[in-house]
Amino acid sequence: MNYQIKIPSCVCGGEGCVENIKDIIKKENAKKLIVFTDKGIRGAGLLDILTNTLDEIKAEYQIFDDLTAEPAYQDVERVIKEAEGCSGDLIVAIGGGSVMDAAKLCSVLKGASYTVRDLLKDPSLAKKQVKTVMIPTTCGTGSEATCNAIVAIPEEESKKGIVNDSMIPDYVLLDSQMIRKLPKAIVAATGVDALAHAVECYTSKKATPFSDTYAAASAKLIFKNIKEAYDNPENMEAKNNMLLGAFYGGVAITGSGTTAVHALSYPLGGKYHIAHGVSNAILFAHVMEYNKSACSERLAKLCDAVFPEEHEKTVDEKAEYMIGQIADIVKATNIPTDLNEFGVKMEDLDFLVDAGSKQTRLLVNNMKELSLDDIRNIYLKVLK
Repeated sequence: MNYQIKIPSCVCGGEGCVENIKDIIKKENAKKLIVFTDKGIRGAGLLDILTNTLDEIKAEYQIFDDLTAEPAYQDVERVIKEAEGCSGDLIVAIGGGSVMDAAKLCSVLKGASYTVRDLLKDPSLAKKQVKTVMIPTTCGTGSEATCNAIVAIPEEESKKGIVNDSMIPDYVLLDSQMIRKLPKAIVAATGVDALAHAVECYTSKKATPFSDTYAAASAKLIFKNIKEAYDNPENMEAKNNMLLGAFYGGVAITGSGTTAVHALSYPLGGKYHIAHGVSNAILFAHVMEYNKSACSERLAKLCDAVFPEEHEKTVDEKAEYMIGQIADIVKATNIPTDLNEFGVKMEDLDFLVDAGSKQTRLLVNNMKELSLDDIRNIYLKVLK
């Protein structure tokens, strides 16, 4: 088997590494920056950390902050159209997954003849037009590492990923001060999202030795730190480990791919606007329990990497232990586990099954083939 992995060409870590933007601007000879963010990041003062650094060196920049969470492709097209008139020659994204995904799309759309709608039909059209710098402000999406951009499609009441290697970021700044004051609920949701990336990539049909290395490292960092990062917001070591774990999980995606957890979560975000990390968390343990018969050996191997103290357990016991740990984390971080809390009713089941079954880009990665009845039974677990 031949395999490969593609990662950003320059990754910086550690508190205060946003300062490295100065060297990046110099190296790229950038004359003007296009800065993507959102009003929440701006209101929290995180954008100031970047702009203060830019102002020190009198860098010219234009800010675009009119981005919504979990945006529809039309929202992204609108913001990119606004940026089209900007003469910027380096794109900087400071925010969560939605902000970074929009920035990555802008990097392949600015000055191009195709649109977001065109890329939804044929992602291979994408070609990088402008280099990018990613500064994540959550500890979970992994968008700073991937070649993916996820957008909602309102007319289908679902989401879809645009995937092209041209969208892999050029620079990443993993600065833990960006998540110092991250609300606990977002630590939980984005952290579990990152954990899903790690576990799904490790148990994917497309897993390789490269992706396994990053997925296992991601899983270990997140399993061992998420509760501490959630319970003790001042523990910056735990938060830095979460930031690293999220990045490693993103790298694993580029070499492997997520599976049925993400596939079945997309309709939950697309129609009911449930936050991506929350919808993954709701389904996570149930999907892995369903998959266990097909991937117990992979789960056991991951258990050995993350929890070596459990080495005396059998393969099945290790697999069950991992699923139990996932469920425990969701419970300990107070993420809701019942779709009824989000207004999803039993009469919505047929829509969910149909929309979930159409996420073939991810379902083909799942080690266990899921029939329509299988998908129905998984959703029934969370429609109490």
